[in-house]
Amino acid sequence: MSRIFSGVQPSGDLHLGNYLGALKNWVRLQNDYECLYCVVDLHAVTVWQDPTELASSTREVAAGLIAAGLDPKSNIIFNQSQVSQHAELAWLFNCVARLGWLNRMTQFKEKAGKNSENASVGLYAYPNLMAADILLYKATHVPVGEDQKQHLELARDIAQKFNNDYAVDLFPLPEPLILGAATRVMSLKDGASKMSKSDPSENSRINMIDNADTIARKIRKAKTDPDSLPDTVAGLEGRPEAANLLNIFAALADAPIEDVVAAHAGKQFSEFKQTLSDLAVEVLAPVGVEMARLMEDAGYLDSVLADGADRARAIAQPNLEEVFKVMGFLNPRG
Repeated sequence: MSRIFSGVQPSGDLHLGNYLGALKNWVRLQNDYECLYCVVDLHAVTVWQDPTELASSTREVAAGLIAAGLDPKSNIIFNQSQVSQHAELAWLFNCVARLGWLNRMTQFKEKAGKNSENASVGLYAYPNLMAADILLYKATHVPVGEDQKQHLELARDIAQKFNNDYAVDLFPLPEPLILGAATRVMSLKDGASKMSKSDPSENSRINMIDNADTIARKIRKAKTDPDSLPDTVAGLEGRPEAANLLNIFAALADAPIEDVVAAHAGKQFSEFKQTLSDLAVEVLAPVGVEMARLMEDAGYLDSVLADGADRARAIAQPNLEEVFKVMGFLNPRG
């Protein structure tokens, strides 16, 4: 069976974009792949984190994964820092990757901004850690959003260079899985901006923990334009808010965007928003209730993560020992 690895940062406030862009699709994949889902807390500390909030956010993400429908017995759900092999392999990949490759990473430029000289070394080199996350388990597939494809390409480059440098066929070249009608969910206040927890307006996003009333209110307040809904997908051109709401509906309903547009052609936004609100509440409210329940049981969440880490290490350690042997390290563990 093919193996999937994917990770999510413990940044807190999981929202609709996380659910539709990642978690909903991960649930679909769990019956067809061997899956490892990681709360990437080592990635999180590439920028400063409050320790108490980091611990809380790590548990929140674990709760969100389970509430969304991932079975912690069928999948390996763990947090990255409990499996030290990630950091060990990342250092080795620091010595394989080239500076020129990292200099092309657009996300570093976006996150560091004009103060790149003050950015941490970790923020610069974290694509190498991401490659280690994936290749440590010899993952064959990685579900990614469009904004992560460049990092997966780097992981493939590192795998290929390692295999070539040492004349081995140790690492597979992982393939991207880009799934779903709403792989990129936009802000409810600005259809040209990605939905994000960093937006100062709570009304810009639907949080996975939101209750039914809050979900409905945020959809009612979502930005629209003055025209009725178009009768073709082509009619969404230049109408980012309309496109966003219709894409969200398609993703929640598991329906092709063409069918959704046709079904609501000519309607006013007020009517469509009510239909979208009913659907969103039906799908998301139970997830929020279960997530809130799980977050009240820190002991259970910690046990899930610890069990997942044990199972992850059982895969990771033999693979890392194989890397050590190929590179010529004396390894008393292997």
